[in-house]
Amino acid sequence: MKIQIQRSAQRDLIDGYWFDEQQAEGLGSYFIDTLFSDIDSLMINAGVHQVYFGKYHRLLSKRFPFAVYYRVENQTARVYAVLDCRRHPAWTRKKLSQK
Repeated sequence: MKIQIQRSAQRDLIDGYWFDEQQAEGLGSYFIDTLFSDIDSLMINAGVHQVYFGKYHRLLSKRFPFAVYYRVENQTARVYAVLDCRRHPAWTRKKLSQK
């Protein structure tokens, strides 16, 4: 299984990095390392996660309150968003409807 991170998800990761880095030096790097590790697990586990909002599988991060929203298309796990789970579900639904 290949993994492709869409530009929208790349922006989400960068935003998360800067937010956490402002909280404590080095936390942003830990955030990125952790989320990339979670995303890498899709090489083995893509498609096993529950479907949300009608079309996205949701992988929950092991260390941060973030969810990775992806779809499996032609043996590729395409990551469309990496979103904070502490946000209101309506906000998450709106963000995903724009993808």
